[in-house]
Amino acid sequence: MKKLLLSSVFAVSAFALAACGTAGSGEAGSSESSKLIVGASNVPHAEILEEAKPLLEEQGVELEIKTFQDYILPNKSLAGEELDANYFQHIPYLESQMAENEDYDFVNAGGIHIEPIGVYSKKYKSLEELPEGATIIMSNSVADHGRILTMLESEGLIKLKEGVEKTTATVEDIAENSKDIQFKADVEASLLPQIYNNDEGDAVLINTNYAIDAGLSPQNDAIALEGADSPYVNIIAVNKGDEGKKEVKALVEVLHSEEIQKFIEEKYEGAVVPVDK
Repeated sequence: MKKLLLSSVFAVSAFALAACGTAGSGEAGSSESSKLIVGASNVPHAEILEEAKPLLEEQGVELEIKTFQDYILPNKSLAGEELDANYFQHIPYLESQMAENEDYDFVNAGGIHIEPIGVYSKKYKSLEELPEGATIIMSNSVADHGRILTMLESEGLIKLKEGVEKTTATVEDIAENSKDIQFKADVEASLLPQIYNNDEGDAVLINTNYAIDAGLSPQNDAIALEGADSPYVNIIAVNKGDEGKKEVKALVEVLHSEEIQKFIEEKYEGAVVPVDK
């Protein structure tokens, strides 16, 4: 998908408000530069966009990146046309937000990467070591609950009810819980690394972008990690009708390029997995 940290969000400046909508101002084939304003999470999204900047400049597109620390404001800003696109969320989260907000009419302009979600613990080295009645802390983003529970089921820790849709499963859909694991699912996603550092609970499920931003290595520090075949692809989201704009198409094309895919693979060493569709 993913407020106490709202004060850390970059305020949208009057200049940005005035500049919005300029993304479609340049004519195809024109040497005049056009602007694209994209909202993104700090890591890895904004880092990937920074790498894409010079490639977009070669196509006459000036990329401005607005960074956010939470999962709510990027969509509010997109709906308010303060952004031309955002890059921070996966499709199930996008769909859940559109279902909850009548003024959101977004589309997926292209999938860019997968961030395998991980389980972290300062007390235990594996899920098997978790004791009876252990507490697992996860985010309050309901769109991620099915994803998390499906991973824990694949690890043999729990079993979900027969016929439950995996992407929408909740804690109430757990059919078997042999260790009587207690789930705390009311924490803002951006606070999870601090929860982990405070050694709260027995294990903490942390989204990869927040884990990396906090200096954690999903490959080395997680005691369990979601498989790279996860369907939770992080996407470029735009307002419906904007997916055909040449600047948006150029952005997706650049992010799917060999240069950017290689950058993702080398920088994140498997903690972020590029996709090209």
